[in-house]
Amino acid sequence: MKLEGNTILITGGTSGIGRALAEAFHQRGNRVIVTGRRQSLLDEIAAAHPGIIGMPLDLDEPASLSRLGTEVRTRFPELNVLVANAGVSRQEDMTAGSWDASNAVEIVRTNILGVLAATAEFLPILKGQPNATIVATSSALAFVPRVDFSTYCASKAFLHSWLVSVRHQLRNVPVEVLELSPPYVQTELTGVQQASDPRAMPLDAFVATVMRLLERGDHPRGEILLERDHVRRWAERDGTYDAIFAAMNPS
Repeated sequence: MKLEGNTILITGGTSGIGRALAEAFHQRGNRVIVTGRRQSLLDEIAAAHPGIIGMPLDLDEPASLSRLGTEVRTRFPELNVLVANAGVSRQEDMTAGSWDASNAVEIVRTNILGVLAATAEFLPILKGQPNATIVATSSALAFVPRVDFSTYCASKAFLHSWLVSVRHQLRNVPVEVLELSPPYVQTELTGVQQASDPRAMPLDAFVATVMRLLERGDHPRGEILLERDHVRRWAERDGTYDAIFAAMNPS
């Protein structure tokens, strides 16, 4: 992936990893478009970083994505990078009498269907551009799940498998397809407590590492994965899956 001179659209770019990536790419001289549901956050990031463009998008509303696609084609026909980053996470307790599938449905709608829909909307633009790239945010939990976040982990496992297929299909287009698999990072993905959890990796350190990996082209098989997470990525191959699963999910 070229790191300068791109026009980059980042879904879910008003907070957390999406916002930090937007700021990092903007600092390198890229034109950056961020999308999100809340206009106040779009205004905030645009005010804090003149040149970043905020555009509303609610992936739960197909008309919203269609409107965004039309506006991007008109204003930014040179778009060459899509970062499909929007995602949600919820704990689930299937032993509870009150459990239902509502959280799971929301997670699938955003984490899976949202990524597919965004890719379908913007892939026709990307195909005509030099140095075109799709980056989708997966998770290191795609490889060994935390069972209390069952649907979240499963949604990221879906993305991992799907991206393998997309990468192979687009190998001659060419559009580079990258999978970003963060570890546990200090964001508010699971709530405000995560942002200050000392067990989580500081957000700025994570994004700085990601930018270094991209700069070096250090993403074998199209996977942007921190070295600390290789043990989970290769747990089944290395025969360590059961031990790691047990450590992450104590009885």
